[in-house]
Amino acid sequence: MTTPKRLDRIAFVASNSEEAQAAFEQLTQTYGNDDPHKADVIVALGGDGLMLKTLHDHMRTGKPIYGMHRGTVGFLMNEYSTINLHERLAAARETLINPLLMRATDVHGSVHIHHAINEVSLFRQTHQAARLRILIDEQERMAELVADGILIATPAGSTAYNLSAQGPILPINAALLALTPISAFRPRRWRGALLPNKAFVVIEVLEGDKRPVAAVADHDEARDVRRVEVISDRTISMRMLFDPGHSLEERIISEQFSY
Repeated sequence: MTTPKRLDRIAFVASNSEEAQAAFEQLTQTYGNDDPHKADVIVALGGDGLMLKTLHDHMRTGKPIYGMHRGTVGFLMNEYSTINLHERLAAARETLINPLLMRATDVHGSVHIHHAINEVSLFRQTHQAARLRILIDEQERMAELVADGILIATPAGSTAYNLSAQGPILPINAALLALTPISAFRPRRWRGALLPNKAFVVIEVLEGDKRPVAAVADHDEARDVRRVEVISDRTISMRMLFDPGHSLEERIISEQFSY
């Protein structure tokens, strides 16, 4: 029987809320606070916003991230407790996730490259609906979508904005991406598509001068884009830790039966 690995050197990060800062002070007094570059694990104290920021900050380090809920939305977080943290970390289950890579070209020809853990979204910038052309693996799949926008979501992000836009919830280990329209006007009944996570998605903006569009990768925005390319970045695997019986996979399944 394999003994669980102890993650002794802990680096704590916290959001700016009073609740998170109080937890940070208590936990660092109890367990210390190692340099993130030398730590075995990063423990994030806050909500899902902080978890996304922490994952972005440590995206290429390979360090496991364990979140505890001290914020508003805690879908990506474990329950908060100051007791037996080393034992909880050693027993935690690991989930690997790959980010999306967005390459957006704007009206001036400038290229904006960003990663997204939840989704890449395109939004209209004015009162006029966006007109978009959709290509999948260099094949045109929709000549024109008239909508407020469109998003490409990962399984980890499928319960976030994607769900609010009536997109499907994806199991965390599913090799899929969700392509979901935002308030589609034409074709009015199109509800989106499920794509293999190896798909190369291209969204071209039609009439961009008249109907400007912005592209957002989680929190990084590019304005007045003309072409947005999105692909899953398989060169990066982020390690998220969850308590047994409280995995991200379990929460995604449970979310599908909530009402």
